[in-house]
Amino acid sequence: MTELSDRAAEVRSQRVPGVEARAGKFPGPSLIPALNAIQARLGWLPREELEELARDARRPRYEIEGLISFYPHFRTEPPVKVALHVCHDLPCWLRDGEARTAELRERYGADADVELVEVSCLGRCDSAPAVAVNERPAPVAEVDELVDAARGSGVGDAAAATRVEPWPNDPYPAGSGVDGRYATLRALLAGELDADDIVATLKDSGLRGMGGAGFPTGQKWSLVRGAQPGTTKYAIVNADESEPGTFKDRQILAQQPHLVLEGLLLGMAVVGAEEGWVFIRHEYGPEEHVLREEIDALRAAGVVGPDACGSGRRLNIDIFVSPGGYILGEETALLECMEGHRGEPRNKPPFPGNYGLHGRPTLINSVETFADVPVIVQRGAQWWKDQGVGDSVGWKFFAVSGHVERPDVYCVPMGTTVRELIDLAGGVTGGAEVGAVQPGGASSNFIGPDQLDLRLDFGTAAEAGTMLGSGALVVLAEGTDLLAASTNVLRFFRNESCGKCVPCRVGSTKAHELLRGVIESGSSTLDETQRGRILQLEEAMRKTSICGLGQVALGPVVSVLGIDKGGAAARDQPRPNGSAAQPDR
Repeated sequence: MTELSDRAAEVRSQRVPGVEARAGKFPGPSLIPALNAIQARLGWLPREELEELARDARRPRYEIEGLISFYPHFRTEPPVKVALHVCHDLPCWLRDGEARTAELRERYGADADVELVEVSCLGRCDSAPAVAVNERPAPVAEVDELVDAARGSGVGDAAAATRVEPWPNDPYPAGSGVDGRYATLRALLAGELDADDIVATLKDSGLRGMGGAGFPTGQKWSLVRGAQPGTTKYAIVNADESEPGTFKDRQILAQQPHLVLEGLLLGMAVVGAEEGWVFIRHEYGPEEHVLREEIDALRAAGVVGPDACGSGRRLNIDIFVSPGGYILGEETALLECMEGHRGEPRNKPPFPGNYGLHGRPTLINSVETFADVPVIVQRGAQWWKDQGVGDSVGWKFFAVSGHVERPDVYCVPMGTTVRELIDLAGGVTGGAEVGAVQPGGASSNFIGPDQLDLRLDFGTAAEAGTMLGSGALVVLAEGTDLLAASTNVLRFFRNESCGKCVPCRVGSTKAHELLRGVIESGSSTLDETQRGRILQLEEAMRKTSICGLGQVALGPVVSVLGIDKGGAAARDQPRPNGSAAQPDR
């Protein structure tokens, strides 16, 4: 009974004070943290535990079953000793992922202790082909060692990536702790900075949402600050990047958690929120650990809590772990998840700035966007503008993967060219020529080798018929089958569709079936009938899907067919993080 009481207390603790459930939804707190806790303890969700949870939380079983059936992280059967998850998405596919997976199947396919499952992007594209053994991320070369460990005492925890030299954007000395950081937050809470001045600085800097949509950050903060004065407000860091090729936010969380959390706390103080969260994908366990350590240090130092920095203001931050699903990078699907519902996007308007978490005004920005805020406020809007190349402004983090010698995250001036970024990553593997590039992650249209001098910025990318997207540059060497590559991308979107709207659910399936049939026949081209069918499906999905996932799913395929949709069409196409579900709306 003690265990049951502890779990019931944990469920109750997830309730947000003073907040009632939205009309038409089940009352009470989100059950997702409680389900996560059960699975973390037992490895799965036994029926007896779910029945006890339903009784303790006074919630119907069918509500709980609806959550479990939607989120891929939840298990309803006992796990085997070794869960071997192998990524099969584009960056891993480009680095012989199919061959490595075949080798693992031959080695472990008949092993009763091992469950080998192909999964969507693990966010480890820099170590592609990537795997996870009992949720511990690793390169494929470490699989045998980790499988042996999993059979015995366990795989242990992986450490987050470290960096010898600080990123060039960080205004704080390397190695400084909580006392030496958070200077901008302390100044704001002490009255040395004015909230309106911070908003004005962000507007003057030209900072835009770095998760993909590129909405002006200062404008968003101003809208939430002015929304429904006197009411409860919230702030959320969207750390659910889950798109193939995208892992920059993971590195920022690991190496600059102080900037992310200071940006979040500044946002809370500016818009009038007392509660804030980092919404992080469950595959980012090492990075979650780093964040929790930093938050614990902030609490111990009195930077957060009921009297933040001695200001008399309450600022509380916590972490919400995603139960899985790329669609949760779309900000309204994320909100549905946090409220304890299935993560299906809402129709917009209203937008989260007016009607967000539990119907209250909510500030949502990506990891990189929040991390940029204290840098800009401390160093000034003009300094930020001066960091870009030409008409571009500020620093930009890019994840570079695929056929390059040194896949990694690079912090460069906005406006850096595709060619320069590839050179920073050591050039194309084996000295080959570039065949194609996805400059903005899986959501972005492919560009050819004739566009390598494209300056990476929002406007220039759109004019070139693609987009800056999630800041993920995926390089394909000359000779790569581009139809097969784009079909791989489409499979990701098909698998990750939430299924709420017919155009996305049915259209992605039909298009993938057509393309797979062509590829399996040994061809890499479509006839006119097939091309026409793909174009029809792309138009229907782009114009009628509810969210960005369906709207962009077939764009990469169309781009490799050599069909010129034109710059205007590219600009008009909605681009919502992680992502096709780009968070920074």
